[in-house]
Amino acid sequence: MEEKSLLVTAIILLSTAVLCVPVFKKLGIGSIIGYVVGGILIGPHGVRLVTGGTEIMHFAEFGVVLLLFLIGLELRPQTLWVLRKPVFGMGFFQVAVSSLLLGGLIGYLFQLGLIPSIILGISLSLSSTAFALQSLAEKNQLNTSYGRSAFAILLFQDLAVIPVMAILPLAALEPGQTAHSGLNFYKLGTAVAAILLVILSGRFLMRPLFRMIAATGNHEIFVALSLVLVLGVSFAMEKVGLSMALGSFLGGVLLADSEYRHELEANLEPFKGLLLGLFFLAVGMSMNLEILINHPFLIFGLAFGLMSVKGIVLFVLGKIAKLTSDSSSNLAVSISQGGEFAFVILNVAAQLSILSKETTDYSIVIVTASMILTPFVGIIKEKVIDPYVHEEEERPADPIYEKNRVIIAGFGRVGQIISRMLYLHKIRFTALEHNADQVNAARKFGHKIYYGDASRLDLLTAAGAAQAEILVLAIQDAELSVKIAKIAKENFPNLRIVARARNRSHYFDLMELGIETIRRDTFASSLELAEETLKDLGFLPSEVKYFIQKFRDYDEKMVTDQFKLRHNEKELIAYSKNAVRQLEEAFAADMLQKEAS
Repeated sequence: MEEKSLLVTAIILLSTAVLCVPVFKKLGIGSIIGYVVGGILIGPHGVRLVTGGTEIMHFAEFGVVLLLFLIGLELRPQTLWVLRKPVFGMGFFQVAVSSLLLGGLIGYLFQLGLIPSIILGISLSLSSTAFALQSLAEKNQLNTSYGRSAFAILLFQDLAVIPVMAILPLAALEPGQTAHSGLNFYKLGTAVAAILLVILSGRFLMRPLFRMIAATGNHEIFVALSLVLVLGVSFAMEKVGLSMALGSFLGGVLLADSEYRHELEANLEPFKGLLLGLFFLAVGMSMNLEILINHPFLIFGLAFGLMSVKGIVLFVLGKIAKLTSDSSSNLAVSISQGGEFAFVILNVAAQLSILSKETTDYSIVIVTASMILTPFVGIIKEKVIDPYVHEEEERPADPIYEKNRVIIAGFGRVGQIISRMLYLHKIRFTALEHNADQVNAARKFGHKIYYGDASRLDLLTAAGAAQAEILVLAIQDAELSVKIAKIAKENFPNLRIVARARNRSHYFDLMELGIETIRRDTFASSLELAEETLKDLGFLPSEVKYFIQKFRDYDEKMVTDQFKLRHNEKELIAYSKNAVRQLEEAFAADMLQKEAS
């Protein structure tokens, strides 16, 4: 009966994830909220399909354990050294100031003790790494100045979880205690000794053991050893009064520089994803929904207050880091929500009686509400606030006092490489870039670049488009690229345009304007990688050169033919399928000829 009950529970949990997560990802809210809402629906406060949320939580915490192990694997000393300034500068400032403000405010309003206030302040200062990075990646914002700043802050937050999880058991109430008197220094000494033992064991025991198992070539045993390592170290840490998460993180850091790092990541990633999903389902099941139902305005008001405090801190931090007001506000909106590690810390603090159940329940609901609010706050900022702010803060274009043979519109990765080649050949050029952060960054490295929007006719005129020979369109934004090309073709008929195309659709739009020299972003580099792959597989260099050139010629002809059919989807699909088949037949004939000779 018990086995059947466990099987039914597993089916319900997996079905909930399969149904809820895609819906919430499609809505742009994120998979984490999908798991949490799914847990609420099936839990004791929903339709009561599953009622053992607390028991499931104990098992699901292994998802967090595996997550921290993988974070440890990624944190090689070299990586941290390169990112030391933004991570330990911006990250520390955000966590410290937000924790101080939130902890002090909560402690004063609700008359909590020092340690509970500190734990709550730190918990609420953390943002959702999974939620924020996914959102920034979907919007292609990870490489922006505020995207890089957000990543650095999130990385520090992940690191900050480790000492917090280590200290939590040390701050727990002893039997018979009714108030917190501070940290237990006997426990602290035992903890330090245990950490040193783990470090030494990892250095002198685990690496040779992994080497020995890897030599057998048995993949299943390697996976088993990976799990034993994570769970064993976590268990050892728990036995000396520390958190399992600290042990798993240490285990990851110890193997970050080992030759088995990538294989460990590949082995544990599926377990981590599944157990993390289970953890967030358990959070939803254990969440007290009655609080939200009975006090919706209070909860969302406090959630908005949490986001406001963190948002102000982040905006100020952005300005200190010399980001523009627009980038600083984007940074504030993107990571002002509560995070998944708040759930972890709050639940552990409640289990250790550091926080009362009521305080923990309210805090978890507020964190969840802040995560739900984040996409809507972002939409309001983009649609309602940004148009007015941009008009007020629009930076005037730089005056241009030179006329050169070449104008480069867009000074990102493509524009910079082209400019370097022109510079080496002593060809003068005028570079235009509308992203203020990109302009500031380029100038730090000594590049001469003008701030301005190349889609403005007056700026192109000032840049000497009437006298220039070539306009290089290196803009990534397809819509803006086409707009500039159209203005240039209409107003400067003698100006030759050399354009970059992000994809075939962009390529077709540029062709429609009569632009002849167009190169697709990844086409050349992809062919180079294909060439190296074929060589490594044993093909002769002369053969590879022939195959690559044949493929290039055929694909470029196919794009030209597809352009003629772009308005007839049915014919376009039929032609594309037939063209791929013809190419396969041509290569097959070449291979037969090669074998015959």
